[in-house]
Amino acid sequence: MPTNKTDHLVYVVDDDFAVCDSLSLLIQATGYRVKGFHSAQEFLDNYDNKIPGCLILDVRMQPMSGLELQDKLLAQKIEIPIIFISGHSRVLDSSKAFRSGAIDFLEKPFDNEILLVRIEEAIQKNIENRTQNFEHEIIQQRIESLTLREKDVLICVIKGFSNKEIAILMGISHRTIEKHRGTIMLKMQVQQFSELMILLKEILI
Repeated sequence: MPTNKTDHLVYVVDDDFAVCDSLSLLIQATGYRVKGFHSAQEFLDNYDNKIPGCLILDVRMQPMSGLELQDKLLAQKIEIPIIFISGHSRVLDSSKAFRSGAIDFLEKPFDNEILLVRIEEAIQKNIENRTQNFEHEIIQQRIESLTLREKDVLICVIKGFSNKEIAILMGISHRTIEKHRGTIMLKMQVQQFSELMILLKEILI
């Protein structure tokens, strides 16, 4: 995963041109790449999911508000940390934003240093989520490489059945179950059964 600030992208979405431009300049001065947009739809049309980053988002915008954009991102399973900013916030707005996973909700005028700290936290969270998602995809690919019979054996093993019990349950020999277990360990790229359980626990969390 990237570690340099230039490898990250901070999006600023605010329909106030002056605010959008000033925030963009502030964030650029710290070394981050920045893209500023004056509408939620413009952001959606230009968002690049391949680059780690975060979103600085104004609450009150037309025709699509910041909260509506947040809902749309959730519906599309786009995981980007959001820092809301607002000059006319309501308790209901901030409450909804946090329930939907916002990093913070800053009222204008806010302390620029606080914003920059929140940006660092948001980007770090995005990097960690991307790493975890990547690892889960690898584990899922290994599971998908198993045959249907191997998956059945794996399910029984997870449930705590012994090889003898699995053999009786599936109507095959004890030796065949041992071969299946060996193949499962090989395909899942683990040496010990405890390692396999840790992998499966990670993907089920």
